[in-house]
Amino acid sequence: MATLIRQRDELETGRVQTVEELAALEQRLHNAEQAPLFDAAPTDRQVTVAAAEAARSAEVEARLTVRTAEERANAVRGRADSLRRAAAAEREARLRAKRAREAREHAAAVAAAVAESGRGLAQRLHATVGVASRRRDALAAERHQRIEALAKVREQVTEFSSKIAAVTEALHRDEVAKAQAALRIEQLEQQVLDQFGMATADLVAEYGPDVPLPPSELEMAEYEQARERGEQVTAPAPMPFDRSTQERRAKKAERELNELGRVNPLALEEFAALEERYNFLSTQLEDVKGARKDLLDVITDVDTRILQVFTEAFIDVEREFTQVFSALFPGGEGRLLLTDPNDMLTTGIEVEARPPGKKIKRLSLLSGGEKSLTAVAMLVAIFRARPSPFYVMDEVEAALDDVNLRRLIGLFEQLRERSQLIVITHQKPTMEVADALYGVTMRDDGITAVISQRMRGQELVTAASVR
Repeated sequence: MATLIRQRDELETGRVQTVEELAALEQRLHNAEQAPLFDAAPTDRQVTVAAAEAARSAEVEARLTVRTAEERANAVRGRADSLRRAAAAEREARLRAKRAREAREHAAAVAAAVAESGRGLAQRLHATVGVASRRRDALAAERHQRIEALAKVREQVTEFSSKIAAVTEALHRDEVAKAQAALRIEQLEQQVLDQFGMATADLVAEYGPDVPLPPSELEMAEYEQARERGEQVTAPAPMPFDRSTQERRAKKAERELNELGRVNPLALEEFAALEERYNFLSTQLEDVKGARKDLLDVITDVDTRILQVFTEAFIDVEREFTQVFSALFPGGEGRLLLTDPNDMLTTGIEVEARPPGKKIKRLSLLSGGEKSLTAVAMLVAIFRARPSPFYVMDEVEAALDDVNLRRLIGLFEQLRERSQLIVITHQKPTMEVADALYGVTMRDDGITAVISQRMRGQELVTAASVR
């Protein structure tokens, strides 16, 4: 552009100089014509005529030069105007390209947001299932620990109860023995005083352990009988005090007294404490049972919902994949299989594809075009099983030949009955079935422009003009 402007300025300068030279020549010609011819000599007249002819020739050349310069200047001005119009068209095309790019970026952002929302929802569901599983495991472990702790507490309660009972019994026994001994002493003292009218010290002095026991009535009776028969017998000697015998007699009396039973004055307090502890543990156990039941219900609901959604989606996609694969590979067979049908929550999905005339089913053994077409079949099956308002596909048919491309275009025709398709492609057959084309083209002058064109039947209607 700057070069053209400089050329135009140079041409304008040359034209001005030529015009000035032309004016000078015209003035000289005028002066020569005004000069008297009869005063000049014939030779001078010829010279003047020759000069006039030369001036006229110079004038003609100057006029031609001026005309040429004017035409070149006009051409340069026309070129400059054309460039200005081209620049304006370029700016306008860039503006349209910017708007189209912004529209594509917005559509891509919307698609990315939809995809991100789907991934976020899947992650949240996965995280929710993971949290529920961990919570379930934690509650199960906590329940097991609490059961073990409860068993240990019960064992401790039983052990402590036995110890308390033993200590209480020993205490009661000692207290009863002490009380009995005191009471017995008082009774004996009172009895001795009442019956015998003597003090305890006097009784011990006369009947204490140091005093020998007189013979028993049986021994005295035998002695009297023997003496009456005239036998020479001596009177039985007094017997020494036998403490073990007297202790056995006392123990026997104590056992008989114990058989009557003892009174436990702390029984009510012990029963109240044990009842309160039992009620507390029972409440805690019921809370744990309720929490476990609620958690199991939540886990069951989540697993049921996940199982239902996955099962329905797999059945629909598997059905559509079989139909789409048969349409893309006439005579072929394709299906989806579950790796573990008995556990739908952890199963995987395998894709089997057998093109016509081949026995292989593994995707790794297929050609590049067959792999691409199988992937497109899987994608279209998902689209048909779970329809969406629009789909964006980027050169999905790049590796396909004409026959497979026509089959894929047939699927596109079915999809766009319910959804909008945005297809990025370089394939002419795909462009021919489109409703609208958006892209970059090159005009005859070598300038590229972004255009959008709408297809209606066999006519091509330009939606955006390019100047």
